[in-house]
Amino acid sequence: MSKKQLKEFPNITLQQDDIDAIISFPDIFGRKKPVHIEVGSGKGTFLVNEAKFQPQINFLGIEWANKYCRFTVDRIGRWALGNVRVIRADAAVFIAEHIGAESVECFHIYFPDPWPKKRHHKRRFVCAANLEQMTRCLKKDGLINIATDHAEYFQWMMEVFDGFKDKFTTVEFVKPAGANENENAGTNFERKYLKENRNIYTAAFRKI
Repeated sequence: MSKKQLKEFPNITLQQDDIDAIISFPDIFGRKKPVHIEVGSGKGTFLVNEAKFQPQINFLGIEWANKYCRFTVDRIGRWALGNVRVIRADAAVFIAEHIGAESVECFHIYFPDPWPKKRHHKRRFVCAANLEQMTRCLKKDGLINIATDHAEYFQWMMEVFDGFKDKFTTVEFVKPAGANENENAGTNFERKYLKENRNIYTAAFRKI
């Protein structure tokens, strides 16, 4: 069986080399609507399902792995979803350098790499520096929605957010549209982990 040929959809893909300043979401999407950003979009399962369910929302997926990024673009393009854009970039750097203040309604962070070895903890996306940047980017009442299968990383995240108690309040996790009855986020990673009988941990925080 031949390997599926991934199609390129230039109208969906953002090229980092073309971005040298704060991006304009109305220019990128061709309309002015609320913006949600997924950090680490993987194979695009969340983006596809949520974009179909919420056409009134603009979704930006940030993914570092080129093969996943290309796969996501192919899926979005085949579904002809005009409310999604995807970029291959280091999410921490891209958010800090190219996302404007109070321009985002929600950050979705589902099953980020836990970097379990202690010497690698500095690479974890959920850290004080990145949370400071997401706080800057979020509008008032903006949300950060999180899911992970890694208990120690989840505890780490809660401790990071504890340092921002003056900026966030804990709220109920918002279950994405594509999640089945026994799922939380409905991503490919979660489905894999549930088959392995792993526990899933969720949390959500709203900007005060």
